[in-house]
Amino acid sequence: MQNANPLWELVDARKDRFIDLADRVFDTPETLYREYRSVAEHRQALHEMGFRVTEGPAGIPTAILGEAGDEGPVIAILGEYDALPGLSQAPGVAEHRPLEQGGNGHGCGHNLLGAAALLAATAVKDWLETAGIKARVRYYGCPAEEGGAAKTYMVREGLFDDVTAAISWHPATFTAVNEARSLANTRIDFTFHGKAAHAAGAPELGRSALDAVELMNVGVNYMREHMPDDARIHYAYLDAGGVAPNVVQARATVRQLIRARHLPDLQGLVARVRKIAEGASLMTETRVTSHVYSGVSNLLGNRPLEEAMQAELERLGPVPFDEDDRAFAREIQKTLTPEEIRATFRRIGMKPDPSLALCDFIAPLDRTHEGGDGSTDVGDVSWAVPTVQARVTTCAVGTPFHTWQTVAQGKTPAAHKGMVYAAKVMAATARAVMQNPALAEAAARTHREHLNETPYACPIPPEITPPVMVEDG
Repeated sequence: MQNANPLWELVDARKDRFIDLADRVFDTPETLYREYRSVAEHRQALHEMGFRVTEGPAGIPTAILGEAGDEGPVIAILGEYDALPGLSQAPGVAEHRPLEQGGNGHGCGHNLLGAAALLAATAVKDWLETAGIKARVRYYGCPAEEGGAAKTYMVREGLFDDVTAAISWHPATFTAVNEARSLANTRIDFTFHGKAAHAAGAPELGRSALDAVELMNVGVNYMREHMPDDARIHYAYLDAGGVAPNVVQARATVRQLIRARHLPDLQGLVARVRKIAEGASLMTETRVTSHVYSGVSNLLGNRPLEEAMQAELERLGPVPFDEDDRAFAREIQKTLTPEEIRATFRRIGMKPDPSLALCDFIAPLDRTHEGGDGSTDVGDVSWAVPTVQARVTTCAVGTPFHTWQTVAQGKTPAAHKGMVYAAKVMAATARAVMQNPALAEAAARTHREHLNETPYACPIPPEITPPVMVEDG
């Protein structure tokens, strides 16, 4: 069944090159805005495949664009390749075995995400050339999804202004059209400026910035009772003022991560957190400054595109795993708790099946959802243009992401099969939009209706620039 479609055959013809790309990115994991080796691998593949390449879009040196086609509608296919800190792990082993203590690892499968997206874009490019279709496909190589909001900066700089639709995917424990559920968020660094003094000899002369940070956190904790149930606030100390307890800390910084279901709700919560910071400053006679580090919007759904992608998933059928894939998945499941395994089924509203090692079905488009939600900068793309994403099985049922178990499965044959499958789904969905003007118009109309109800406001202020990191070495 999966070889009956010429577009799928174009994917299969290129898959070995992109499996190699995914493995190379896996082997050189880099965190947000440091993805220089990863983007170099994608740059090489783009040139090799004959794309027109734009480097450093939106002032981000680890971002890249590749385009093919000269006129007609533009379909954007979004890729990512950033890793996570502290998740170094040997691939293909079902035990915690870091390759480098404290090193990075692809705990969200972005090595697969970017490679599949570029494989899909390449297949669409090949199809456009052979079919003589007037359309354009554009690959977006996006760094820093894990908290860096690179796509938000890209949206703000107008890089999606001419796009008809955007398509992406994410590795998962199940296969489905991605439900457009995510939390808008912003990360704000609050720095308190006090006055140093001898903590024993003259404490009355000091004004503690660390006290101000702690009072701010107390205030935010009390605020949690009076927020929407699905809002979240987290924090981390970036600078606790030093290691000498006999010195009154003159400077301290805390990062507050504020999340809400909808963008307007986020804006209201941010205003309240800022008031708490001002109150902590007044109580401690310190001065407070703030800096927005990043921000993303919640995802907007697009029913016409979701229905089109669901049709392609059902046409393709489940990911073709074999018994070796399932055997390794069962080894991974031995490291998981029953609750973690049940969580996969709760996310798609299905009765748990403890015997299932790898998802062997397509989840329905209309399904119930239980459990919390994260955040993604794809949200801002979905406010800019009609957007749809797939979730595709690449790992064992129950695998919690941002863990060593996800990294351990990132180069396995099962992960590669899921990656190639995702490329077929994205390429076929892109073709459906290109060939069906009525679908493109329905998607655009749905998108306009969302924006008419709630206009977009970029969560990153215009004066804030991407936090570009200098290339290591």
